[in-house]
Amino acid sequence: MLIGCPKEIKNQEYRVGMMPAAVVEAVAYGHSVIIEKSAGAGAGFEDTAYLEAGAEIVDTAAEIFARADMVVKVKEPQPVERKQLREGQILFTYLHLAPDAPQTNDLLASGVTAIAYETVTDRNGTLPLLAPMSEVAGKLAPQVGSWTLQKANGGRGVLLGGVPGVAPGRVVVIGGGVVGTHAARVAAGMGADVTVLDMSLPRMRYLDDAFSGLFKTRYASKDNTAALIADADIVVGAVLIPGAAAPTLISRAQLSTMKPGSVLVDVAIDQGGCFETSKATTHDDPIYEVDGIMHYCVANMPGAVARTSTIALGNATMPFMMALANKGWKQACADDIHLLNGLNTHQGKITYAAVGKALGMDFIDAEAALKM
Repeated sequence: MLIGCPKEIKNQEYRVGMMPAAVVEAVAYGHSVIIEKSAGAGAGFEDTAYLEAGAEIVDTAAEIFARADMVVKVKEPQPVERKQLREGQILFTYLHLAPDAPQTNDLLASGVTAIAYETVTDRNGTLPLLAPMSEVAGKLAPQVGSWTLQKANGGRGVLLGGVPGVAPGRVVVIGGGVVGTHAARVAAGMGADVTVLDMSLPRMRYLDDAFSGLFKTRYASKDNTAALIADADIVVGAVLIPGAAAPTLISRAQLSTMKPGSVLVDVAIDQGGCFETSKATTHDDPIYEVDGIMHYCVANMPGAVARTSTIALGNATMPFMMALANKGWKQACADDIHLLNGLNTHQGKITYAAVGKALGMDFIDAEAALKM
């Protein structure tokens, strides 16, 4: 199989879909790899490293899309990229289709077989290709939140860790999954007063046992949520419904109950955001204010730490990429229900129910796509 990896073109996105190590693996199994010039430079992987690994360097992304049997990326294809996809080609990347009708329609029109990192599962019921970036985003959330909280950025001017004689800042994390757990750990490590809200009692028991009171847990009822956000300096939205649009956790009306200059960090913005007032921003212009409340809603947070993120993501995606290359997508997905769960579109059909339901569009079972 000919595997292609273009340079990411989303604003301030420095990650790359394949490390040189992935090229070595693919070449060892008899596959060919083409990499766009400077695709890995932002993550510290120079073209020479790819050449030494056995890849061919090409000058343009157009050549990648024209030649490759499988295109491996990080972020969802941008409009100019989507126009170059074709039927019979495999696209392996993050997609986040549920809140993105234009992208979904373009993928359907292209006929591409699109496998989304964020809906691939494992035997434990978790999301192994989303988890590494969730870990990164969770750890970044308190950092970017505390930066936004600075007065010069429109925030309240509160130091999260406080100082002797001054209370620390208060952080509320809504969602106790991978993102929320890492956000809470880092915020508590910065000295903040941290509470995690979740609706799963077993998960809260786990967090209490595993972290021995490093942060508090509360049940995520509407009443508890309203009371806690009213006293918070930073609220981190960390709720995920796999493949589906994120639920709205805080309404615009509730902003009036919050402290002026407090901060909302929406880590679920890729899935549409979990605050009513959220809108996707970029690393170039990451924050904005609504009703006196600061919002940080960067849609590719892990891109800020591109090298760490690329290595973490590459370690997770490589086995699945190799299965697709070695067996072809149909056999690989037939052999592995967890990889099949990643199939989002094929030959103009939506193949992931949550996407179809979120967009109000027709969909088929992924198993049916194996017979097409």
